[in-house]
Amino acid sequence: MSFRLAAAELTLPGETLEEKFNLVRTVGFDGIELSARGDGIFGARTDELRRARDAGVLMPTAVVHMDHFIGDFDADRRRDAIEQLKIQLSTIVAAGGTGIVSPHAFGLFSRRLPPFVPPRSVEDSRAALVEALREVGEHAESVGAKVYLEPLNRFEDFVINQLADAVSVVEEVGSPGVMITADTFHMSIEEARVGESIRQAGSLIGHVQLGDSNRLEPGAGHYDWPETLQALEAIGYTGWLAMECGLSGPVDQVLPRVAKLLSR
Repeated sequence: MSFRLAAAELTLPGETLEEKFNLVRTVGFDGIELSARGDGIFGARTDELRRARDAGVLMPTAVVHMDHFIGDFDADRRRDAIEQLKIQLSTIVAAGGTGIVSPHAFGLFSRRLPPFVPPRSVEDSRAALVEALREVGEHAESVGAKVYLEPLNRFEDFVINQLADAVSVVEEVGSPGVMITADTFHMSIEEARVGESIRQAGSLIGHVQLGDSNRLEPGAGHYDWPETLQALEAIGYTGWLAMECGLSGPVDQVLPRVAKLLSR
């Protein structure tokens, strides 16, 4: 099986998306994963994204890049994150893409670091997440997109750390507009058996993000890439593999190595 590869927008040189896309195509990649900034910034790019789409640029997904998320402790910030995510979902459709990647929260709290006890219980946070995902999932369905819930490692989130955590929440939400992102960097920390975890999550995995064990590009660390690729093949995964990591060198040197490593 041949997987389609997307490079992260913010790592690519070029003034326009068309220029960035021309570069990725020369280094063995197939598309661009966009940066979905808040405060209406991503939504304001709709015309730009439509022009790029019409010019043939493939932009399958975007990642929420904000300082607050749908699981925020503060009610106003949580509500804003929900509304921003709705805008981002509508915008990625205009780009010809499939969905938006979002965690429950990023850096909000970790039970592995002092003070260890969050101001809101895990149970209450989970309930709030389910409520938020039902709302944004309904919007996603209405515009023809997906929310891809991303588990983060134990130091970056305190609710959704493993694929199984995400599966449980997504199944409770029960919306075809909500699926899971499997991020290999976070899996390298949290999953005892990565391949088995991927197989158990199965068809609920709608997107995959790439990062090695050191959060650099695939091949720069000690992550077991054949295990992951074989598991994705086993579940019949047909989505994208998108870079979500740092780079150990110039992008035009790193991406060809990644493309070669992941080609099957």
